[in-house]
Amino acid sequence: MTVVKTKKRIFLSSPHMSGNELTYINGAFETNWIAPLGPNVDEFEKEIADYVGANEAVAVSSGTAAIHLALSLLDVKKGDKVFCSSLTFIASANPIIYQGAEPIFIDSEPDTWNMSPKALEKAFIDASSEGNLPKAVIVVNLYGQSAKMDEIVSICNHYNVPIIEDAAESLGSTYKGKASGTFGEFGVFSFNGNKIITTSGGGMLISNNVAALKKARFLATQARDPAPHYQHSNIGFNYRMSNILAGVGIAQLGVLNERVKARRNVFKRYYQELGHQPGFYFMPELENTLSNRWLTALTINEEEACVSVEDLLKTLTDSNIEARPVWKPLHLQPIFQGVKYYPHSENENISEGLFKNGICLPSGSNMTEDDQMRIINCIKETVSIGIGRKKYV
Repeated sequence: MTVVKTKKRIFLSSPHMSGNELTYINGAFETNWIAPLGPNVDEFEKEIADYVGANEAVAVSSGTAAIHLALSLLDVKKGDKVFCSSLTFIASANPIIYQGAEPIFIDSEPDTWNMSPKALEKAFIDASSEGNLPKAVIVVNLYGQSAKMDEIVSICNHYNVPIIEDAAESLGSTYKGKASGTFGEFGVFSFNGNKIITTSGGGMLISNNVAALKKARFLATQARDPAPHYQHSNIGFNYRMSNILAGVGIAQLGVLNERVKARRNVFKRYYQELGHQPGFYFMPELENTLSNRWLTALTINEEEACVSVEDLLKTLTDSNIEARPVWKPLHLQPIFQGVKYYPHSENENISEGLFKNGICLPSGSNMTEDDQMRIINCIKETVSIGIGRKKYV
């Protein structure tokens, strides 16, 4: 009997431990700080705030929880409208629904793949003419690349509408020298297992508004009133991060700059090996910004490349390599059918094109050069087959 040896699995973005996490985990066990809150939580919050240059931070159970808290702090409620990037994971918009508010989705633009200032301006003009401005704008920094924050901040300031910056994928990135996540009233980070640093599961809410973050802590711990008994005058949430996971975060934050460098090197190798291929267009990096390149993403022009995104995904999957399409825009999701959406322009629907033609390649900072060359060679072989097939058509 012949045994077929399966090549090892290459993941899209697997956790990459520093080796120092157990120091903080063991410290939590030794001092019995097991439940949510504790010295690790305090330290992690301080270090994140210092790293990005924010006044304060609140460690929570997920990036989604952080967005939900931000909307609660901005008094978003039933009947309110919130503008939100369409090309993103659904977690960016779900908290809008939690609050009973109505999302309005904004298209991307080609220079960053993020929220289109043109589409945002059009949405504001319409909302202003109707006398019904949104309560907030949720801007997403996709795959590590910051949106055009100067333009977006200017538009939102003109209408006096606060920004929640969903920087779940862009910790370690900068826009004109300023840390991603620090441009809005609130910034949000995620430490999910696939992010550039991880606490297994967790998130962070940051702001320069210290009073608002004090209220965020109150809401995130079931909104318990300062009384000797259990008393509640507000609806709260069970959203605080555990002291154990915060310890993992402290160790991870210590190697964040190394992880950014590693992911950017992964992107550089992909670009060097595949950037010359006809029909391959890598996600751009806006001038005066630095993307953490959390995931290397590109679009494929099937006619030019002689291969489709579906072809590549199938070949990579068959080779035990995990790759993914670009996020499906939220305005195309069944759950949001009929929700209002503003395209980049009358003739340009950028997010739908990116979804149709986009692919995310394995980008883990712990991926070896041999692993990456295996992926690259697999892609090159698929392209060669496609070119050969085209010659005989």
